[in-house]
Amino acid sequence: MSGVRIGLATHYYDRLGVAVLTLTDIIRAGDYVHIVGHATDFYQKVTSLQINHQAVPEARPGQDVALKVRRRVRPHDVVYHATAEETDKALQEDMPELSKVE
Repeated sequence: MSGVRIGLATHYYDRLGVAVLTLTDIIRAGDYVHIVGHATDFYQKVTSLQINHQAVPEARPGQDVALKVRRRVRPHDVVYHATAEETDKALQEDMPELSKVE
């Protein structure tokens, strides 16, 4: 499993592909995350963060943040920091046609 717990998913907007997270640690655009739950387990790079519909470069503990995600996220899924190497390996196994994480 990945490193430090960042937060917990509270909502998911299917049409937008966006998860709302309540944070317990700092998250920054460009970080790599591992999202885990009962039916969820994937890695991705943080490419878009928003607070109150405004793009932000980072968010801090206690804030609710919208995170663009590449797969469905469910309430109570846990979000962890992941290394770039973990994410790259997981993405290559998941989608072999990708040669690198963008």
